Amino acid sequence: MDLDTPPDQAAFRNEVRRFIRDRLPADIRERLRLGHPPRKQDTVTWQRILNEKGWAAPHWPREYGGAELGQAERLILLDELFRAPAPLPQVFNVGMLGPVLLKFGTEAQKRFFMPRLANLDLWFCQGFSEPGSGSDLASLRTSARREGEGEDEHYVVDGQKIWTTTAHLADWVFALVRTDGTGSKQHGISFLLIDLRSPGITIRPITSIDGQHHLNEVFFDAVRVPVDNLVGEEGRGWDCAKYLLMNERTGIANVGLCRERLDYARELAGRLTQAGRPLLDSPRLRAEMAVLDAEIRALEVTNWRFLLSNDTAQKNPGFASVLKLKGTELQQEIAQLLQRIAGPAAMERRAHDGPGAEHWAGPLAMRYFYSRAASIYGGTSEVQKDILSKTILG
Repeated sequence: MDLDTPPDQAAFRNEVRRFIRDRLPADIRERLRLGHPPRKQDTVTWQRILNEKGWAAPHWPREYGGAELGQAERLILLDELFRAPAPLPQVFNVGMLGPVLLKFGTEAQKRFFMPRLANLDLWFCQGFSEPGSGSDLASLRTSARREGEGEDEHYVVDGQKIWTTTAHLADWVFALVRTDGTGSKQHGISFLLIDLRSPGITIRPITSIDGQHHLNEVFFDAVRVPVDNLVGEEGRGWDCAKYLLMNERTGIANVGLCRERLDYARELAGRLTQAGRPLLDSPRLRAEMAVLDAEIRALEVTNWRFLLSNDTAQKNPGFASVLKLKGTELQQEIAQLLQRIAGPAAMERRAHDGPGAEHWAGPLAMRYFYSRAASIYGGTSEVQKDILSKTILG
């Protein structure tokens, strides 16, 4: 059941549902419903369809391809994409780099990159984490020294990034590099846009526990980067990073995702049988699903309160950590529930949606394994609890 909403928001939700129903390719929807991650071409195809409506980057100004949607409409759109299920717009392009360019970029950078980000003509990845510099991001060591003069002025980048999601699929990376080693750790960091086709770049795959290749190591060996690719001021890249991370953590509760996965668990439990009876006949299983449903509902209400009330956000900055913590826990609990519903079939592990992927349990196993990372990315659960202890408990 949806929350009671004003008529204009209800009308917008209906418009989004109709658009997804009419335009989302059926094969993409079915792959995601079974639990497969979207393929690169799935995301490109769907984002370009959304971009026709300005919904690929709904919060951007219209002059840069957005729709200038308010916070409520953006949340509705995200919720319906999760529920469909449909691929989300590529987050590094739309949710991270785009807002940074709007705030810190030059006019030339905006005019060149913004339309290509929205239409996914360029696929960006994020080059922040390094070996030994994950949670303590400001301790990064990848360096960039400035050389040349005039039109030949450029940076020479040396170093390594790790856990770089989709670097093997990407065209460019936005990276934090150290241009000045004096002063505090935050001082002297710069924000560069780097073409991954540049000489001196090596990308090495990292296979995660789900058997998939999402992550990579990226090595920079005397990579030349034009000075025009500097975003913001040299040495002030930490300002860009803080602004970007604020955008990264918006909507991280993933209420729609939790709702869609719980609906799928009900569907499976109604279809699968034990001793000739549907699993859903079990009072214990129905009670567990009812509890999860109530917790998703509570998370949804909290999410709306946080995103639509400036007073609440200012008085309780720890609300974002509450959303991250609870959203993460629910995603992991539902992934575990799906595994238990699958029973012995959950031992089936297929890493790809190729031949044999019609076996419904394989994707669930992969998704369960990957869900364990949800309590790490976007800020670990331990860090969120530290934030809560300081901002809410004092």
